Formats: sequence, structure tokens, C-alpha cells
Amino acid sequence: MKYVAGIDGGQSATKAAVADERGRVLATANAGPADEIWQSAGSTRMHDALNGALDAARSAAGLDRGVVFEAIVAGVSGYEGRLYGVRPSLPARRFTLVHDAAVAHAGAFDGGSGVAVIAGTGSIAYIVDDEGNAGAHGGLGYVFGDEGSAFWIAKAALAAAAEHDAHCVVTEVATEHFSKSSIREIFAAFYHGELDRERLAAFARIVIEVAEHEGGEKDPCAVRTVASAHEHLARLACRAACDPWRWNASPRAAFVGGLTASASFKSGVYAAVRTAAPQMRIVEPAYAPVLGAVVLALREANLRCTLSA
Repeated sequence: MKYVAGIDGGQSATKAAVADERGRVLATANAGPADEIWQSAGSTRMHDALNGALDAARSAAGLDRGVVFEAIVAGVSGYEGRLYGVRPSLPARRFTLVHDAAVAHAGAFDGGSGVAVIAGTGSIAYIVDDEGNAGAHGGLGYVFGDEGSAFWIAKAALAAAAEHDAHCVVTEVATEHFSKSSIREIFAAFYHGELDRERLAAFARIVIEVAEHEGGEKDPCAVRTVASAHEHLARLACRAACDPWRWNASPRAAFVGGLTASASFKSGVYAAVRTAAPQMRIVEPAYAPVLGAVVLALREANLRCTLSA
């Protein structure tokens, strides 16, 4: 029996899935973050996350530790063709490292064409047009871009709260959540490394909950921030579908990532897309990004079969 594996390495966590030559997914497992943002030449962050997730998935699938995979495809957040830390070494005849947006796209469209917008800790759109041309839009990182992402939502809501001089619900929940006495203390903790990107980005979930609160008066800091996030992600999808990409019909768009776990947040994005580009066809993702990596691995191994998740 031949085996392949797919890995989705994000800024918050890494997921791996193992499948056999018939496309049957045997097991999945998780590990820590794999991105190399701010990592040094000696960093083993990506290496350890990919190997840790793969080892756990291989063990869960009941495979021998000596098994060599026909192909492994790993999509890693922020990967642009250059490694900054220790090169991952995985037991595969073919090992391919790509941007995590590529595996998210493959999962969303089962290897087909369309625009996949990934809204997690960061944000990016990955495009494969009807002629097979591929590329990305956005994904400039939390300093220069990533509008509409979890980090951006947390940052924008906290900035709005600071501007409103503490007179909003976001201030109340933020100071309690981060165990600080003020928004300024939260900013100082981030600048001095006490709070990392992942922990600050996780606050987005609370901002969304505040914005969706049904009882009493709506909090403007949260509501405006979340509405802006909807619009940013919608515009990202629309811009990504424009020239030079070629479509035989109206392009398809799918939205994936941690923020889409909120049905109401996803509904808000869909509404913004329909307003900005009524011709765009919104589809629900076929598979999770980690299974998109498996789809690509099966292709790499020349195993022509349908994925069975």
C-alpha cells in the first residue's frame, strides 16, 4: 500500500493528514505553529511543527515509523520560496513546500479553479483561473496588510477603543481578557513581547461576539470593526478575481480560515460580496485546507483517485 500526507502549517497551529493510495484519509493530527515570521537561521519552528504533526498523524493511522510516503505536500503560512530556519526533513519520495494559501485553495475547490480567501490570523486570496494560472493577492503580513484578518480585527477594535477613551464594551472585555488595567497597557505588552501575534489575534473572537450581542445597545467599536472586516475580505475576493486572470464564466469564491467558523461572520462576508460583486459565485469549501494538501499530494504521487474524507 502506498501513502501520502498533507500538512497545513499556520500561524496558530499545524495540521497533518495521512491518506492511502485509494484516497482514504486514515488519520489527522495537530502540532504547534509553523510560520517563520521573526525566526532566525537556527530556528526549528517549521521543522518541528511539520514533523510533530506528521508523526502524530502517522501514529494515529497505525503506520510504522519507517514508512516512506510517496508524496508529502506542506502548505506553510508566509512561505514565499525561501526558508529562514532549519529546512524540514520529512520521510517522502517527493516533498513539496508551498504557501498555505495553495493548500487552502485546493481543499476549497477540490483542486479546481476559483478564488479562495483565507481569513485566519492573517488574510490572503489565492487564485487558480480556468486556464490553470495561479497566483496570490494580499497576504502582506500583519504590519503592512492582512486587512479583515483576526489580527486586524483585534488591532482595529483595540485602536477604536483607545480613541473612544475607554467608553466602550471592547475596553471592558479587553482589559479583563488580557488582565491589564487599560488599552495602553495592552499595547505596551504587545510591543515588549509579552503578548504575541497569536494571542492578540485570538481576541478577534471576543470582538465578534461583542458585535453580535443581541441584548442592549450595540458597541460601536466592535460593530464597525467587524463590518469593516466583512468589507475588506469581500474586496479582497473581488480584486483577486480581476485581470489578468481568465474565467470561462463568473469566477467562484470560497472563504476559509478560522474566522469563517463563525456562521454570522461568514454570512456578513457573503452579504458584502453580493453587494460588491453580484456576479461572483460563492461556494462552500469542499474540504479543509489540510485535506487540500492531501489532494495536491495525491497529484504529486500520480495517484488518480477521489479523496474520501
